[in-house]
Amino acid sequence: TVIDAPGHRDFIKNMITGTSQADCAILIIAAGTGEFEAGISKDGQTREHALLAYTLGVKQLIVAINKMDTTKWSEARFQEIIKETSNFIKKVGYNPKTVAFVPISGFHGDNMLSPSTNCPWYKGWEKETKAGKSTGKTLLEAIDSIEPPKRPSDKPLRLPLQDVYKIGGIGTVPVGRIETGVIKPGMVVTFAPSNVTTEVKSVEMHHEQLSEGVPGDNVGFNVKNVSVKE
Repeated sequence: TVIDAPGHRDFIKNMITGTSQADCAILIIAAGTGEFEAGISKDGQTREHALLAYTLGVKQLIVAINKMDTTKWSEARFQEIIKETSNFIKKVGYNPKTVAFVPISGFHGDNMLSPSTNCPWYKGWEKETKAGKSTGKTLLEAIDSIEPPKRPSDKPLRLPLQDVYKIGGIGTVPVGRIETGVIKPGMVVTFAPSNVTTEVKSVEMHHEQLSEGVPGDNVGFNVKNVSVKE
């Protein structure tokens, strides 16, 4: 699942909601003159988003340096941004050696899915984690190199609710991400703080019925005899 969190300061609450559910963060940095500098300034959003991601427990990071076409694919600008970004993510708590830095152009699609011919100087990204060293050229390869965290499915069910919907013909459908344990049809669950107990009728993810939801899944589940207000 990809969560697109807004970059604007006015929507920082939305960004926190999305980031709190993530296993890995992709920090998109604008390479344009002035844009990068504004983002990493004391009050900049790039700096704030990196800090929030780390604070919310997102320990894996990818840095995508976007709009490289506006710098005429300048290697010097790319290296300057890596150096500055490494300094501030280190202060936040990340180890730059574990981070893939990828030069991209989202507009033209360079280095997103396949290697670009516009930056012959770019030999690819490299990162080193406890699992070992990995290398690649594209943003997709960097995403594929993310290490899946261990999911605590043997613990009691904990599912923070993001929203509750009333769906015609189905009924009350709470939605959220499973943090620990499993959820399946026929289970009896208790909601806090109202202490309402009810049975789960069905579980869905991405409009498909599930026989079981596990930690990391964003699910909706239908419950018996509970109103949205409860």
